[in-house]
Amino acid sequence: MFIGILCALCAGLMWGLVFVTPLLLGDYPGVTLSLGRYVAFGLIALVPAWFDRRRIGLLSRQDWTVAFKLALVGNLLYYAMLATAIQLADAPLPTMLIGTLPIVISVCANWRPGHVSESVAWGRLAPSLVILGLGLTLVNSSELEHLRNTIGNARSTTDYALGCIIAVCAVAAWTWYPIVNSRYLRTHTHINSVTWATVQGLATLPMALAGFALLGIYGAASGSDYAFPLGPRPGTFIVMMLVIGLSASWLGTLLWNKASQLLPTALVAQLIVFETLAALLYAFLLRGTAPDLRVLAGAVLLCIGVVYGVRTFSRRPAVSHSP
Repeated sequence: MFIGILCALCAGLMWGLVFVTPLLLGDYPGVTLSLGRYVAFGLIALVPAWFDRRRIGLLSRQDWTVAFKLALVGNLLYYAMLATAIQLADAPLPTMLIGTLPIVISVCANWRPGHVSESVAWGRLAPSLVILGLGLTLVNSSELEHLRNTIGNARSTTDYALGCIIAVCAVAAWTWYPIVNSRYLRTHTHINSVTWATVQGLATLPMALAGFALLGIYGAASGSDYAFPLGPRPGTFIVMMLVIGLSASWLGTLLWNKASQLLPTALVAQLIVFETLAALLYAFLLRGTAPDLRVLAGAVLLCIGVVYGVRTFSRRPAVSHSP
């Protein structure tokens, strides 16, 4: 359990970088950042794939089918929908909805557990979820106020409503991804977490390249003045895509896969709060300001909720796992 929690923590630290990348590359469309990230992820995955080719060659057609589904829904579609929702409804609402993921995933995982060993009595699971919910509410309320003050909200009612719907779809996509990914790894113990991260990168690459090509065709047909494909700051764009492609995509996926193999799904879902905490930390470092009391109180509650959740699952009978 300790190793699994440590892997989830490190994955959260890696994934937090994705939320500050749009701030550093604010002159790039969100879809471009998403496609660029996953093209980099796929290209980087080619290197470990060569060294891990023996284990990759042992994967079945079913394994590859699941990898493509996870890459499409959890990678490309999720970030494309998130970026589109932010463009339509502005950042506050999608930010608030994505912040509910630890609660939504935990409830869905416990509602229909993949195995009886993953099930936890609702009375025991509820306290940690309530504490996490309070922490997320405090953090989101502060961030929403900051975003309104710094960005404003000049969106039409139609755009705002459409952005709400797409943001909900993004939450659904990343609720499905960790549950399916975790259960598949726990029932297919022959798959190494490093191999699975690499395979998802290989599965993502052709889809991301196709998306980039379609984006270029659309831009040319619509007469866009965007400097396709590398944008107005090609050097910075390439470096940032390689950084998040390596850290947030390959390494983050690897660490999350290992946590998913070692921990119950409902617990690993709660540990997504590490991503929220990391994103907040990086955002405040980038702003050069200190968090207010609501953010600090919310962060403390998030930590307490995680500790409470870990204690809930650590009291259960031990379940053996293959190495």
